[in-house]
Amino acid sequence: MIARLSILATAALVATIGAAQAQKTLYVAGYGGSYETIMRARVIPPFEKAHGLAVSFVAGNSTDTLAKLQAQKDHPDLDVAIMDDGPMQRALQLGFCAKIEPGPNYANLYDLAKMGDAVATGVVATGIGYNADAFAKAGWSPPESWAELAFPKYKGKLAIPGIDNTYGLQTLLMYARMAGGGVDNIDPGFATMQTVAPNVRAFESSPGRMSELFQSGEITIDVWGSARIAALAATGFPVKFVYPKEGAPALFVTACTVKGARDDADGQAFVDWLISPEVQAILAETAFGPTNKEVKLTPEQAKGVPYGPDQIAKLVTFDWAAINAHRDAWTKRWNREVER
Repeated sequence: MIARLSILATAALVATIGAAQAQKTLYVAGYGGSYETIMRARVIPPFEKAHGLAVSFVAGNSTDTLAKLQAQKDHPDLDVAIMDDGPMQRALQLGFCAKIEPGPNYANLYDLAKMGDAVATGVVATGIGYNADAFAKAGWSPPESWAELAFPKYKGKLAIPGIDNTYGLQTLLMYARMAGGGVDNIDPGFATMQTVAPNVRAFESSPGRMSELFQSGEITIDVWGSARIAALAATGFPVKFVYPKEGAPALFVTACTVKGARDDADGQAFVDWLISPEVQAILAETAFGPTNKEVKLTPEQAKGVPYGPDQIAKLVTFDWAAINAHRDAWTKRWNREVER
């Protein structure tokens, strides 16, 4: 009897192991931090249940993910890549993304969220953050324009991320655009940055350090993303975000399935899941504005995120393919002329 039970137990164990081994695993690379937390807790589990598979989330910044795609281009381990729009544009140029197969949610995207073989799953605005209490104490009105960053009253109280950071790069591009230039004529942008630079206390690309500069009172105004400002405001700090009247550059969270991936079909389904109204509302809690026009957010969910056609219309987009061709040269010039 004992022997028979042992045989049955062994058979059950083998069957369990076999079932586990047979279960497919989808490998998804994306951001760490609060994004990873909400993905693991609320976005991934319903997808796993619906599709009968496991999702392995590989956390890292966009540069890390792009490097993985480069290293694995012949035999990719990843099925889905989630990155900022700049690195994603590079991935598209290098042919790392598979041809997109539009799912049921694709048609409901804003046009600017359709990026060839990638889609934008969320959007952040780059604008001006300011300490509302410090401004009130000084008797200053809230900032309204990018041009105001050159005002003498902000000398030593301003922080801007470096050109290694999308927010800093977009600041340069906005100044070029405002002066009649652009990606193909960046000179006006550098000329304006040279008038703003004397006010800059720190060219700070670290989100943690930027928050510290605000909290210590070393700065009262900065260039930053709406998501970063929302996260700092959530701690109780009196920081507010401004969409400058000349426009706020858009920074997109984008996703694509990886060319040559082992599970393209489930990868395509996962990307479509990310742009579904259900998931878009969840991701809005991490301060990413929805790119699906059908998403309905509560006033609380909409606080601090680009939301709705009016705010989306105010966003400025740039040609990342052209930017990437110039970025190394601009970085060297920035180090010579701006961040000296």
